[in-house]
Amino acid sequence: MIPLRDNIPSRSWPLVNVSIIILNALVFIYELSLGPYIEKFILHYGFTPAVYQYLSEVAPANIPLRVYPIFTSMFMHGGWVHLISNMWILWIFGDNVEDRMGHLRYILFYLACGIAAALTQFWVNPYAKVPMVGASGAIAGVMGAYFFLYPHARILTLIPIFFFFQIIEIPAFFFLAFWFIMQFFSGSLAITTHASAGGVAWFAHIGGFITGAGLIWIFKKRYR
Repeated sequence: MIPLRDNIPSRSWPLVNVSIIILNALVFIYELSLGPYIEKFILHYGFTPAVYQYLSEVAPANIPLRVYPIFTSMFMHGGWVHLISNMWILWIFGDNVEDRMGHLRYILFYLACGIAAALTQFWVNPYAKVPMVGASGAIAGVMGAYFFLYPHARILTLIPIFFFFQIIEIPAFFFLAFWFIMQFFSGSLAITTHASAGGVAWFAHIGGFITGAGLIWIFKKRYR
């Protein structure tokens, strides 16, 4: 299922959401400019669970060295499809979440979800040697918040059926619940087949979604 748009208009300009999208795009353009040095860049600024585990054992006091890849990895992507799909999802769901939080709270919320997502994946597989990159975990947190803020919203969705495409409106509750179930199923399958060392960080998505669903009750504005 490919979401096209939702039917909830924002009451304010999503300054932070747009800024995050632009920043991710600029970082990716910089990645492309590195040429053969991009692998070194990803190894240095991506979040590698095995490195985090190693540093926690040999240099537990060096917190900045352990923590900064968690933040930098949120703004890196492994390819055009990775970038565009993430930013498209953020564009659809992020503006409404920012609208209900305000700009500053939304920044803190987004980063908190990204941190929780990375640490969830680390908890599942602390010795993985493949760097994690991408905004997927933080965006999953935005989706988790949207799940409770706008469960009755309608998501215009493109559904491929063999060689045909169908466009229908799906309740946000069903769309996001189905997405979460698929992440959980895929993550469980990766563990049982011993394929969790690489590929998609499924449990980062799960951790981000659950964190976003929980933090929304703290970060959303209270209205009289």
